[in-house]
Amino acid sequence: MEKPLILVTNDDGITAPGLRALIRFMSEIGKVVVVAPDSPQSGMGHAITVDNTLYSSKVDIDLTDGAFEEYSCSGTPADCVKLALQEILDRRPDICISGINHGSNASINVIYSGTMSAAIEAGIEGVPAIGFSLCDYAWDANFEIAGEAIESIVSEALKNKLPKGVVLNVNIPKIENGLPKGIKICRQARANWKEKFDKRTNPRGKEYYWLTGEFELLDKGEDTDEWALANGYVSVVPTQFDLTAHHAIQELNTWDL
Repeated sequence: MEKPLILVTNDDGITAPGLRALIRFMSEIGKVVVVAPDSPQSGMGHAITVDNTLYSSKVDIDLTDGAFEEYSCSGTPADCVKLALQEILDRRPDICISGINHGSNASINVIYSGTMSAAIEAGIEGVPAIGFSLCDYAWDANFEIAGEAIESIVSEALKNKLPKGVVLNVNIPKIENGLPKGIKICRQARANWKEKFDKRTNPRGKEYYWLTGEFELLDKGEDTDEWALANGYVSVVPTQFDLTAHHAIQELNTWDL
């Protein structure tokens, strides 16, 4: 029986340890083809390249001698998926896996995430997709604690198929010792960033800004991704890319338009 074809991508760049760990995990399940940015693209959201050229080249970061194929791309995570589906792959992948992101993409962070936008781009094209993130921003984070959960979730997604129009946003808690307690299906917690700009002046007298801020959790529910992560569980949030607020249609139809 032919192994599933797994498209692997990320937003931290093709050399990121999280991606290299994900490649190893996915190689246990299927045939892996990697198409990832040639430099970090965190926080790019669903940006695509429309006013510049795109470049892609075949690379061999870990000297794998053909164990899997990998390509670097000069564009965004969404660009990587578009290019993979249209130009690089010789057939449609069975699933697209994005990550492992260095840091959380839970709650409101999903809006800004390049990791999840790559997965959503695949979902838009009808390819089942999952984004994985580890809640540890360290470059040398211990991604091994995520392996068992990731392989389990991907295997189940391949076996059972994802609902149409749904992409999974999976976050793995930072665990100092041992493994996560388990996996919980969750809703996205209500939260936002209390942002501010650090205004500075460069040596030439020109003002510039650094974006800073604090994460503000507004949701006390015990069925959210943030609750699961805080309590040592892997959170799985089914995410849709249909942004229609269906519940508001009836009310808006009462307006005198």
